[in-house]
Amino acid sequence: MNIGIVCYPTYGGSGVVATELGIALAKEDHKVHFMSYSQPFRLNQFSENLFYHEVSVNDYPLFEYQPYESVLASKIVDVAIYERLDVLHVHYAIPHASVAYMAQQILKSKKIGLPYVTTLHGTDITLVGRDPSFEPVIRFSLNQSNAITSVSESLMKDTLKTFKIDNKIEVIPNFINIEDYKSSTGQCSKKHYAPHGEKIMVHVSNFRKVKRVEDVIAIFNKVRAKLRCKLILVGDGPERSAIETLARKSKHHADIVSLGRIPNPMDVLCIGDLFLLPSETESFGLAALEAMAMKMPVISTNAGGLPEVNLTGKTGFTSNVGNIGEMATNAIKLLSDDKLLEKFRQNAFAHAKKFDVNVILPMYENLYKRLVTKNKKK
Repeated sequence: MNIGIVCYPTYGGSGVVATELGIALAKEDHKVHFMSYSQPFRLNQFSENLFYHEVSVNDYPLFEYQPYESVLASKIVDVAIYERLDVLHVHYAIPHASVAYMAQQILKSKKIGLPYVTTLHGTDITLVGRDPSFEPVIRFSLNQSNAITSVSESLMKDTLKTFKIDNKIEVIPNFINIEDYKSSTGQCSKKHYAPHGEKIMVHVSNFRKVKRVEDVIAIFNKVRAKLRCKLILVGDGPERSAIETLARKSKHHADIVSLGRIPNPMDVLCIGDLFLLPSETESFGLAALEAMAMKMPVISTNAGGLPEVNLTGKTGFTSNVGNIGEMATNAIKLLSDDKLLEKFRQNAFAHAKKFDVNVILPMYENLYKRLVTKNKKK
């Protein structure tokens, strides 16, 4: 099949999943055409089946805000015609779902049918989507989508609760390539950060308020008061400066390391013993899944889709948002018992394998085939 993918090119989860999906589809001999305003950061490999089409917006003095949506729609139409796209897959509803509908209608006027799939990733529904100025457009474009997928049961329920969606929403969870995580374990160097055999706790995020990184520091301080351990912070974002200031005020500041943004988090995950994710909400919890694939148990909240990824009492523990005391207690429980920690490590890895690309990819392929077959019958 010839598949078009529209996504944001940044470090956010939707862009990561969209790019990894395209790479996996290309390996299955599908031709995949990415469309975005810059090249997705993970689209850094050569493949005869991968193509990138940049969406360039000219700077006209007439516009205070450049009309990206119109230019993107034109690009979709152009690629659909000349690359003979069979299906279009847009990630993140805003503005991609409405743009896909516009492109679809333009193509229809040219006697070309192009079904499109909209994948909901989280904040497009739970945060931005709740803005009244977006609601009518989101609801309309979702109802017009030929298929809608959600990355978790929780997000599907949130969507149905927030919007009047008549369309069926299929749950296709986020995924990882488990083989990538197996191969990275031999490149780890734990002694640099834990020269005396200390346990290592890790947090990876975009350092936004919703991630509650200040809770990470508070949990670590409680754990460090009971046993020797280190904390490694990975990521960048609006809260990073405040978090680093908070870390420096801690009496355990010498045991906290902030590495900033790292292209491949596996380089850090492979040396960790426990992953912290005390988020206010997570539509899925891809960071937790990536940690589990590196055999790291997870201490997280029970918000959003996290309980679907982190099975409390088995792959880690979940707590109510803000319950720092309970999270610290559970962390100490695992880090102070090597036998129990190893059991949770193996459980985490076993559960992560259920989200392997070889399990999830056929779900998308079957969805595409259904839409293409239905489109041909029209």
